Amino acid sequence: MSYPKKGARRGVVQISEVANGIIDPVLARRAGISTALLGSWDEIAGEGFADCTRPEKIVWPRNDGYGETSYQPGVLTIACEGARALFLTHAQGELIARINGFFGFPAVRQIRIVQKPVAPTSRHPKRPPPLKGEAARRLETMMEGIESEALKKAVARLGTAVLQKKRKA
Repeated sequence: MSYPKKGARRGVVQISEVANGIIDPVLARRAGISTALLGSWDEIAGEGFADCTRPEKIVWPRNDGYGETSYQPGVLTIACEGARALFLTHAQGELIARINGFFGFPAVRQIRIVQKPVAPTSRHPKRPPPLKGEAARRLETMMEGIESEALKKAVARLGTAVLQKKRKA
């Protein structure tokens, strides 16, 4: 085992690499897919289906240990919104080719379409209304010593969000 030299920095590991290392085995076991497929889905599905579809799982044929031991492609289940499922049905040959091209081998032989709502892409929450009265004065006094304009704006946004009165659900 080699140790880094004194004073040398260790390699930086991105949080996404750590998360993928944890999540990928679970996704592979439960759904047969990887975070790479989920992350690249917009490019694979194309702009016609990226916003209304989501891959859910790949079911691989069982190998009972007897007879054929060769690899067989699986069935990909895709969630699709409403009437777009009809268009996806017509384009599934092209989509299968794109998916297999992504994997680099014939991973999918068939697509199963399930009609259900697909979670929208992350939207930015709307900005909270500006503070009034005592809360606004308190925030101003907290920011008095800040010289950087960019930092002042960031602290003002944070302070506004934190000092807002809680909404009743």
